[in-house]
Amino acid sequence: MFDSLTERLELSFKILKGQGRITEINVAETLKEVRRALLDADVNYKIAKNFTDEVKQQAIGQQILTSVKPGQMIVKIVHDELVKLMGGVNEDINIKGNPSVVLIAGLQGSGKTTFAAKLANHLGNKKGKTPILVAGDVYRPAAIEQLKVLGEQTNIPVYTEEGNNKPVKIARAAIKEAKKKGYDLVIIDTAGRLAIDEEMMNEVESIKTAVSPQEILFVVDSMTGQDAVNTAKEFNDRLDFNGVVLTKLDGDTRGGAALSIREVVNKPIKYISAGEKLDAIELFHPERMADRILGMGDIVSLVEKAQEQFDVDQARKLKKKVAKNQFNFNDFIQQIQQIKKMGNIKELAGMIPGVGKAMKNLDVDDDAFKGIEAIIHSMTPQERENPAILNGSRRKRIAIGSGNSVQDVNRLLKQFDDTRKMMKMMTGGKNLMRMMGNMSNMKNRTPG
Repeated sequence: MFDSLTERLELSFKILKGQGRITEINVAETLKEVRRALLDADVNYKIAKNFTDEVKQQAIGQQILTSVKPGQMIVKIVHDELVKLMGGVNEDINIKGNPSVVLIAGLQGSGKTTFAAKLANHLGNKKGKTPILVAGDVYRPAAIEQLKVLGEQTNIPVYTEEGNNKPVKIARAAIKEAKKKGYDLVIIDTAGRLAIDEEMMNEVESIKTAVSPQEILFVVDSMTGQDAVNTAKEFNDRLDFNGVVLTKLDGDTRGGAALSIREVVNKPIKYISAGEKLDAIELFHPERMADRILGMGDIVSLVEKAQEQFDVDQARKLKKKVAKNQFNFNDFIQQIQQIKKMGNIKELAGMIPGVGKAMKNLDVDDDAFKGIEAIIHSMTPQERENPAILNGSRRKRIAIGSGNSVQDVNRLLKQFDDTRKMMKMMTGGKNLMRMMGNMSNMKNRTPG
């Protein structure tokens, strides 16, 4: 996401590299490239111009500290203006009613139905809500079936009415059902079209009037770029929605929608979504997104994802096993499963400053651990429990059973042994201090 924009911005900042101070001339040259980068990312021309004008105003006459280079200063100013452009702060969803009603709107193909299920799953897990999904798209039979399948996957009930093609009646009945059965969150999926038409807009307005939702979210396919912004404006003029959801941010998106939409409709981006997995949903944080766009990574989001998978009791048991040198392949594969639950490997790596750029052209998919898992699953329970017994003949059998070479098995055993040693060193304050001391000494001995 934003790879091309990030690269173009980095090139534009290089104009100031080596410059002693910020001047009107070198700033103008830099910002001309920044504006081009924004326009290529499908940002509205007027927004791109206003943005660079604001950056220029902030930069000219800026007092540069001796420890801060002009290039660093312009990056800081651009970062702060990006944050401001995208709304400044994160704005959460309003789900205070009982039941609280959330209306999902957008064009066909924008990812509304999948997002409805993701949101229900997210609010159920993070906010302790008991949601019910409502199949309000009566014109596309596949939408109802899709919502049912997603409901089964997340164990969330889906309200449907066979033979009823009146979305307003379905929405009202669903709310009555929620009150009767104790569901405190109703998420209504609505019909979309390939383009905006009067019939669709009248219908979604009627649903809004009938159920008075606490929150209306407009779902937009971020890959449609500037068209997405124009569509958002038309929907907002009719619905006065509360927030925007950007989907398909894992695709070949240029980022224009994320940078333009807030400015055009004056409504916050509340969620972003990437991928088909039902936990692939994030709250939108302007500052973190600015960090990503400028290639600074997003450590905060990475830590949050890790914390979601962190089990305190399991961590205590693991620490004891490591201290006693009992860490085995059962523990190793358990750690791999936790990493996989955090999301797409390449996306996670991109949250680490500098790593995303290094991995740009590498093909890293969700099967990155497949070979490791195959090797471990080809071991007997005794071998997984006690890796020390893995002699030559056992390794050969494991290689054949997992479809790998003996060299692959040996490589994994070496990685496992290195991991175990490192974890052992980091268990306990004294060992950790000793390790840090060793690292310091190594650094001092490194030829300069």
